[in-house]
Amino acid sequence: MREYKMRRGEHLEDRVPDMEAFIEEYFGAITGTEEYNDTELFVVEDPDNPAFDRVVAGTVEYGSKKDKLALDIEERPAEEVIAEGHVEAAEDAVNAKNDFLEEATGRDAKARRDSMKRSVEDDAETPDNV
Repeated sequence: MREYKMRRGEHLEDRVPDMEAFIEEYFGAITGTEEYNDTELFVVEDPDNPAFDRVVAGTVEYGSKKDKLALDIEERPAEEVIAEGHVEAAEDAVNAKNDFLEEATGRDAKARRDSMKRSVEDDAETPDNV
């Protein structure tokens, strides 16, 4: 499960007031929920895009800190999807994921990558046995 933070000065609930409808718009009908970090996330067991096997997404609340978007997508192997004749679906899968994340967080793929790099670098500077 990956968590994505918002652009500076923005809040997830302002950008996505109805998370359930937002997830359904991008991935398909929600079939249930799953607990993650004391939060109920939405599960799409049969996503609209055949390149995805399962999608889990939603808002992770942190009380005093800003909420984050949690997303976990189980993807099928691209070769398998293409062999079934879903070439466009394989291409659309990347766009769907990036569009979903950009609309929700206000951050494009480059900004998200840079942020992840910084968090990994910050973790590397922290001593293990403190």
